[in-house]
Amino acid sequence: MRFRKHLELEKGQKEINITPLVDMVFLLLVFFMLTSSFIVMPGIKINLPKAVTSEVIKDKNIIITVNSDNVIYLNEKPISSAELTSHLSEMVKADKEIPLLIKADKNTQLGSVVMVWDICRKVGISQINIATLQEVR
Repeated sequence: MRFRKHLELEKGQKEINITPLVDMVFLLLVFFMLTSSFIVMPGIKINLPKAVTSEVIKDKNIIITVNSDNVIYLNEKPISSAELTSHLSEMVKADKEIPLLIKADKNTQLGSVVMVWDICRKVGISQINIATLQEVR
């Protein structure tokens, strides 16, 4: 088998065939699309109310979420009001100055939010914040 030292285009051929290159690009594209994993973040869908005077909180908080169906979640796990009281009591025993953030949907009944607020105050949590969206002035 003899190899040519110099690659020269034949007289009738004026272009290099790029079909194999395009085939490889498509194969790589299909490979990466099939092997990549798409991460879907599970979460509780709530529409926070807007407020002009809201501030950004940077502390690590216990998060209690109340959705529009008045279901209570503690750190994204559904929980009843009795279980919420016992869990918060245990957390307060471990850390007295623990901050708490209540995320309530804007369509939530006020009674549910007040009930959660009362439970938090009853167990001894003094720093309670309510999550809102900052409204552009």
